[in-house]
This record gives sequence, C-alpha cells and structure tokens, in this order.
Amino acid sequence: MSVLDKVDAATNLAKNNELQLLVFRVSDLSASAYYAINVFKTREVVESKNHYLTQIPSSSPLLEGTIILRGLQIPILNLPKWLNVTLTKEEITRSNILICDFNGIIIGLRIMSAYRVIKKNWNQMHAPDSYRLKEDGVVMNDTRLEDGSLCLILDYEKLLSQVIPHAMVDVIKDSEVIKNLVIPQKLKNGTVLIAEDSKTAQRALIQIFANAKIDMKLFDNGKKLLDYVISLGENAKDIPAIVTDIEMPEMSGFTVIKMIRSNPYSKEIPIIVNSSMTGENNKRESEVLGANGFIDKTKSHGIIPLIISLL
Repeated sequence: MSVLDKVDAATNLAKNNELQLLVFRVSDLSASAYYAINVFKTREVVESKNHYLTQIPSSSPLLEGTIILRGLQIPILNLPKWLNVTLTKEEITRSNILICDFNGIIIGLRIMSAYRVIKKNWNQMHAPDSYRLKEDGVVMNDTRLEDGSLCLILDYEKLLSQVIPHAMVDVIKDSEVIKNLVIPQKLKNGTVLIAEDSKTAQRALIQIFANAKIDMKLFDNGKKLLDYVISLGENAKDIPAIVTDIEMPEMSGFTVIKMIRSNPYSKEIPIIVNSSMTGENNKRESEVLGANGFIDKTKSHGIIPLIISLL
C-alpha cells in the first residue's frame, strides 16, 4: 500500500467512525497483555537484532539510544520499561522495533511481537474512568479481541512528552503569543468546548486556555461533547468555538463535525480540529465536513489565535 493509499484508507475509516489497530505484545509471558496502536501512526516493524543500537546521553532512562534506518537516525523508546516490564537479554535479542510517526516525528518503540491488525468501530473503544483516576496512568482506552481478550490502547503522547518533550506543544511559546491578542467579547464571555481523550494533550490545552483567561469545558470523547451540545438546545448558539481531536473512543472527530453541522442550533459554531493525524487528506476531509481550521497537536498554541480570527 502506497503512502497516499494509506492516508486515503485512514481518512475513509475515520469518516465511517472506524479505525484499524496494530495489536502487539511487549513480553512473551503467557499472561502478558495485548496492546494496540492506530495502524496509520505506524510505518513498519523491524527485527531488533538486525539494527545496531547507538547509546546516547539522555535525561530519560526510557530512551535506549538510536538506530539508523534508511538513512534516518531514529530514537528507540523502551516501551516495556515504561509498562514496568523487564526483558531478559535473550528477549531483547528476539524483540522487534515498531517504527512510528507522531506529528512527523519518527520514533521506534521496542515491542516483543506484532500480533495482527484489527478493524474496530470507535463505539467499540471504551475509556473506563479507572484509567483516568491517576495522573500517572498510561492507558487511554481499551477494546476486545475476537477471543474476548482485553486489548489496551496507551497514551503514546504521554510517553513522547516524557522522553522527547519537543514533540509536544510548547506551552511557554503559547503564553507569549497570548499576551498581544485582543479577545473578542463572545470568547471572553463564553466557554469553548473541547473533545480530547489524551490526558497529556488535555493538560496542555488546560494550560493554554488558563494563560489566556478563557473558559473551556473538556470532554473525554466526542460523544460526550455532542450530547452536551444537544442538551443546550437553542443556547448552543452561545458557544464561541469547538475544538476536537479526530481519534477518540465512542465517536471520531469527523462524526462530531458532521453531527454539529447537522444541528440547527450548532451549525454555525466555529470548529477546529486539533489532531496528530496531520495528513493532507485528514485536513481536506475536516474542511469538507465543515471544520473551519486544523491545527497539529505540536502547534496547539495556535488554537486561540485561530478562534479569534474565526470570530
């Protein structure tokens, strides 16, 4: 499948409220859990033994070093260690490296083995409150495999923020941008609604809106945001803007945009997509469905200036 075909496939799945997951394990132990990642954030799986690992000075014990793959120097993150799993030397030799692309930043995740690719509807993805109770939690949501096994989707953005902070939003840069902005009355008096399931991304957005002294209401997924908008009835017209991720349990951001635009009371609200799935097709599809703007998650400091320009 070519890169463009992959982008088309990712967009078509999200339009239908579906996603494809690569399921993998980080240990050979029979009791070890299944984990998953969106297929369209992955590039390939390579055998660890075939790639020389160069250790580099780092402030994070999770950064093992780098490998060279097709001319690219790729940092390797110790995913088992992040999950409190210790691999033996023999297991490390047999392990694989999952090459991923997050917001254009290429990294390698050490895994034991890739299991299979599965397709799921977002309403089959669940985010129990227990995953959100602790700040140090690493699981975002889960789903079930055909045999009933639990499969966990991790907060990879949290891992990135710990090991490669520059891969995430620059909140300091945001506070400098905000200083010179004139906030319109509707934004000053209103509450921006945000659908975002990553706790790491949530924290950045909370800080961004706090810096600007603008009220916001956060929802763990798009369905909760949509239900809230519908519950407001005619008062939904007072919402200054909506910000939504694309990948979320229960309902994808594309579905959120479609439903918001089909509601007579919310159809005029400015909608901004804030996502790490930054392919041109996703941007184009967001626009076709009715979004007014698209900001990649590493540039979230641009959200408030964009809302102001739309108002």
